[in-house]
Amino acid sequence: MTSIFARDLYAAAEALLMRLRAASLQLAVAESCTGGLIAGVLTEVPGSSDVFDRGFVTYSNDAKQEMLGVHRDLIEHHGAVSGRVARAMAEGALTHSGADVSVAVTGIAGPGGGTVAKPVGLVHLAAARIGTDPIHREIRLGDIGRSAIRLATVREALILLSEILEHSVSATPE
Repeated sequence: MTSIFARDLYAAAEALLMRLRAASLQLAVAESCTGGLIAGVLTEVPGSSDVFDRGFVTYSNDAKQEMLGVHRDLIEHHGAVSGRVARAMAEGALTHSGADVSVAVTGIAGPGGGTVAKPVGLVHLAAARIGTDPIHREIRLGDIGRSAIRLATVREALILLSEILEHSVSATPE
């Protein structure tokens, strides 16, 4: 099948959807820096509608608050690009959907917006599953270019979703 996404990314999305289908689980995504690319690669796969519930593109802080219920104080205290906000986004995606599993991403894709503490290429990801605590991963990709950061984040999000389905996770606490 011809896809707008790289063959390996499409294959990873297809495999994840098959696992969700086999487990009778519904998925929601909450995206900031990827702007809908995770939802895009998942819905590129025919038949994804039986397990993909919805995607939230919450690029602004207001959107994170309004659509996902992320508390303003959390964003103000930790910043939108933080593990705590990523976890709150993942939990909010479950709360505001019919999904059993979710993934959320927030990061700095560049070329601007980075600081010494939070440089371009910093991304926080979280995955949640009903009945379990959300898991978090921080990745630091460096300033490899906006598109490369966004696509690497999509790949990492699919990996994190696979890990939460396995219950064998190497996530970082915050």
